[in-house]
Amino acid sequence: MGWSWKLGEYAGIAVYVHATFLLLVGWIALLHWIQLGTVQAVVGGVVFILLLFGCVLLHEFGHALAAKRYGIRTRDITLLPIGGVARLERMPDKPVQELWVALAGPAVNVAIFAVLYLFLQAKMALTDFWQVDNSMVRGSLWGRLMMVNLFLAGFNMLPAFPMDGGRVVRALLAMRMDYVQATSIAAGLGQAMAFLFGFLGLLFNPFLLFIALFVWIGAAQEASMVQIRSALGGIPVQRAMLTDFRTVSPDDRLDRVVELILSGWQQDFPVLEEGRIRGVLTRSDLITALAQQGADRLVREVMQSEYELVDAAEMLENVLPRLQACACHSMPVVRNGELVGLLTMDNVGEFMAIQSALDAASRRASQRGIM
Repeated sequence: MGWSWKLGEYAGIAVYVHATFLLLVGWIALLHWIQLGTVQAVVGGVVFILLLFGCVLLHEFGHALAAKRYGIRTRDITLLPIGGVARLERMPDKPVQELWVALAGPAVNVAIFAVLYLFLQAKMALTDFWQVDNSMVRGSLWGRLMMVNLFLAGFNMLPAFPMDGGRVVRALLAMRMDYVQATSIAAGLGQAMAFLFGFLGLLFNPFLLFIALFVWIGAAQEASMVQIRSALGGIPVQRAMLTDFRTVSPDDRLDRVVELILSGWQQDFPVLEEGRIRGVLTRSDLITALAQQGADRLVREVMQSEYELVDAAEMLENVLPRLQACACHSMPVVRNGELVGLLTMDNVGEFMAIQSALDAASRRASQRGIM
């Protein structure tokens, strides 16, 4: 995700914070200054929001580490003003696995709530528990953090995509019916809740309108993605890959790549040296380099050296999430270590359009045969 800075890495999972997160910190600081007017209040508000997002980060690591148990890698975690996003390499294959991965995040928040509750209870045992509870705990830093974690667990368990509760509903339904049908029902439930959020937002809190939009779009995207994966089920990459493509050398100048783009259709180019893949040169990287330093630069200075390979025998439904997350937007396809094709989102889209047309023609022919 652009405009993000890397904070660190744990268990092979990189953690990023998005630039817009600073806007949230600034808004919290301003809000505390306007309401209380002291530097101490501002510092306390900023510390609270940082601790809160530390809990959000632990929530996302709950998902990531649970997924790791089932052999699913998490590419990275990004902190945004609206929460955290853990990018799993793929969704769990079995409904029961998705159930546990979805529950792991809220379970972390419940555990934090329990720890803070015990800590505060022990602390208040030193004085008059009820007096402190009524006058200070609810307004204290740790007391507020405790209650917010309980809220996060409950909110995330609402049965609406893309929240954890929606995935729990889908997993439970998928144990009894087709995965696509289960997703459709769960997505429909999520959009119904989005409509409810929107209605309540108009009456009480405009922020609910933002949540409604987030839930509506997330539910629609989840349903669409599952339908696409279902349509691609059982189809190997070699049926959809490009086989008529050009390659470039690391020592080629960018003006040669410009000629290849203008004389053909290809946008991204595998970079080969002595028959081995060294990287991928994308159109966007090429345009940026041309604008900054001209066409005299070499391909090796501009190409992306971090890239993913895909085997021609892999299934498209498994490769599609990796292709969407790939920074190169194109994936070289190999067979026995030899470059045999190129896979792009455009070509997958074209393949699906052709398959859809052929399926429609087959259905019409079958109907004519019955009649």
